[in-house]
Amino acid sequence: MPHVLMITVLGVVLAIVAGWLWRRWRRDQLSAHQQLAILQFEELRDDLQKDFLKAAAATGKPRGLRWKQCDLSDSRCFAEDLASRELVALLGATISFEAIEGGDMEDVEAVGNLRFATAIFVYRQGKWTTEGRVIFNLEPPQALERFQETLRPIVEKTIS
Repeated sequence: MPHVLMITVLGVVLAIVAGWLWRRWRRDQLSAHQQLAILQFEELRDDLQKDFLKAAAATGKPRGLRWKQCDLSDSRCFAEDLASRELVALLGATISFEAIEGGDMEDVEAVGNLRFATAIFVYRQGKWTTEGRVIFNLEPPQALERFQETLRPIVEKTIS
């Protein structure tokens, strides 16, 4: 009987250790995958900026304005969306608009003012994409703080 108890305890200990090792391996794999996606983002940055402007302009927001230009800055944060588990890039952006002829905003002087915002990109199904979503008046760290219930910061690792 003591041998059965010893074998059972050993089996339980092995199962706990195996589960711990598997979770640690899985966490390391996820981290490596995220770091690779972050590196890929930099390679695709120019194309993603063009995709963002096109997608944002297609939303029709803000009403009465046409997206004229969007310049992405070096200010950025990466995070994991806690609901979808997707990697999200938040980049600082300077955006300019022009009034649509005949629209409500045509006579508004402030239309030509540059606006700062955070542009949102998502790493989905192995590639970076954007829906043109933007958070006006917040820099990336501020946006990350504002949405801390839904986004978990990802620390970029430097390659040495």
